[in-house]
Amino acid sequence: MRETNDMSGGIAMRVKVIAQHPGEGTFPTFAKGTVVTMGEECSHFLHWYPCKIEGRETYVPECFICDGKLVRDYNPTELVAEIGDALDVQEIVYAWLNATNESGVTGWIPAESVVSVYYGQ
Repeated sequence: MRETNDMSGGIAMRVKVIAQHPGEGTFPTFAKGTVVTMGEECSHFLHWYPCKIEGRETYVPECFICDGKLVRDYNPTELVAEIGDALDVQEIVYAWLNATNESGVTGWIPAESVVSVYYGQ
């Protein structure tokens, strides 16, 4: 049986963590339309911006913002991952992956912290 976690019905991707990622805390999901106050673009991860959402400091990709508001629901929680962890990728946004670990926890991890191990349809 083949498992596919890509909600768009396209190609699923499984990756393996090659660099530990400690994450930066847990956040709630912010609803579409929530006001976002953005800072200057991150120099390491282009198209990502430090921001404040409902008084919390985090990062947001520019494609999730229009006219200072979220254009979709967004949870900025980063995935805590150890070397060797297997992850199923849900989404790729500007060099960051939204992925789920084998325990069912979902969060963001930089693409530079993983290598691809599986593609399937």
